[in-house]
Amino acid sequence: MKKIGFIGTGVMGTSMVKNLLKAGYPVTVYNRTAAHAQTALAAGANWADDPAQLTLASDVVISMVGFPQDVQEIYFGANGILSQARPGQILIDMTTSKPSLAKEITAKAAAQGVIALDAPVSGGDIGAAKGTLTIMVGGDEPTFNLILPILQALGQQVNRFGGPGQGQATKMANQIMVAGTMTGLTEMLVYAKAAGLDLSKVLATVGGGAAANWSLSNYGPRILAGDYTPGFFAKHFLKDLRIALEEAQNLGLELPATAQAAKLYQVLVEQDGHGNDGTQALVKLWWPTEN
Repeated sequence: MKKIGFIGTGVMGTSMVKNLLKAGYPVTVYNRTAAHAQTALAAGANWADDPAQLTLASDVVISMVGFPQDVQEIYFGANGILSQARPGQILIDMTTSKPSLAKEITAKAAAQGVIALDAPVSGGDIGAAKGTLTIMVGGDEPTFNLILPILQALGQQVNRFGGPGQGQATKMANQIMVAGTMTGLTEMLVYAKAAGLDLSKVLATVGGGAAANWSLSNYGPRILAGDYTPGFFAKHFLKDLRIALEEAQNLGLELPATAQAAKLYQVLVEQDGHGNDGTQALVKLWWPTEN
């Protein structure tokens, strides 16, 4: 049984660690804020003082942090993963990050005889808790096949899309779609309330027809309950949309709907200060004082 190191015990990471432990893997964890690792430690994980120490104790290192700069720090820093990575180890970055950074990690790891994969996920806190995440992988195919059982302990849909960075590219496609469903859910509720409709009935009705989608089913009820707890942080979604738009620009594409979603989340996060709320808090742009 491979020893796993897991960096990042936040909303998603903690549940993922629990599922790895349930599958029988020994897990060592590191988190920048040690207090946020207590649930994982209580579930049976071991603690490492930094990414370097964690790497020494692991066969496979998985990272799930917030932003591309966090990924750079844990991989390339003085006490980072690559400072102690050794031939034969496998590194899996599950953070939603830039395809170009995934390629850089893969190249620098390869120079040390180490194989790196990018494997961002979709499914939010619910998918992480249930072990039903969708996992999008880029990197070496034989290595993907080797670590497939580990990924299957975390997700239901696990697919490889090509070489380094292609997992991240697939996640950008996913986030482009989510942007449309989140803005659609929000404007649907705002309109339905203004029209004097019963919002619970609207959710049930719309969710049973052609407009059904994951955001509506999972975040609609939370909005009606005034629950803005992050299944996925609004600040992280804004980061993802900016990466998607940057990648689209590199491909010579214009994505006006995604650009508008990014503008709305920018107001929510950077102007109104709701970055630590869940993505469903977008409705606060219209309902700032309710719930």
